[in-house]
Amino acid sequence: MTPEEVSDQLKQWFTEERLTAKAQNDPRANAHFLVRYPGGKQGHMFAVVIPKGRDLVAVSSMTRVDEGQQKEMKEHMDDEESDWSEWIHESRLHLIRSGVDWVVHMGHQEEKKPGPMQAFNVSLPIWFDGLSKNEFMNSLRKLWLAKLALIHEIKYSYGPGVGKPGPVDDWKKAKSGQNQPPMDVSETNTPQVEYDEKMSFGSGFDPSEWA
Repeated sequence: MTPEEVSDQLKQWFTEERLTAKAQNDPRANAHFLVRYPGGKQGHMFAVVIPKGRDLVAVSSMTRVDEGQQKEMKEHMDDEESDWSEWIHESRLHLIRSGVDWVVHMGHQEEKKPGPMQAFNVSLPIWFDGLSKNEFMNSLRKLWLAKLALIHEIKYSYGPGVGKPGPVDDWKKAKSGQNQPPMDVSETNTPQVEYDEKMSFGSGFDPSEWA
C-alpha cells in the first residue's frame, strides 16, 4: 500500500466508526490527523500520523497532569520520598505492562528530574503490512485504556485537581532551544512530529477528565 492509499483507508474507517478527525498541516508527514476516541465529548485526542520515509502509521496521545495534582505530588515528594519513588516506579511498570510505547515528563530541578509527573505520552506504530481496521481500532483502544488507567491512578492518589493543566518543564526547555520538543512516537525511530504545548490535548474536555 502507498501512503496515499493508507490515508484514504484511514479516512474511510474514521467515517465508518463515526470518529471526529481533522487533517493537520504537517510538512514532515504524508498525512496527519487529530482523532477523538472514543467518539463523543468525553473522548481523548489522538494523533494519527503517516511519517514521510516510513511505511507505518503512528498513533499517539499526550496527557498533561493537572496543576493541582502536580502540587499534591510535590508535597508527597517532600514528605515521603520513598513512597513517592515507589509510586513513580509502579506507574512506569503499569505503562510497560500495557504493551505500548511511552514517555513520562518529570519536573526538573536543574539537571535532575525528581518530579512531579507533568505529562505522559503513549504511542503505537502499525506497519503497512499489518494494517487492518481491526488492528487500527484496537490500537486506539489499547492506548486509550493505558492512559485511562494512569489517569485514574493519578486521580485516586492525588485528587481531582483544579481543572487546569500544569506546567511541563521539558516543553519550556524545547521552546528555548535547550531540548527537543516532545515526540508523538517513541521507540520507533520515526521522524519527529512536534507539538507545542498550546495545542492542549485536553482542550474542550470536562476538567474532571484531565489527568
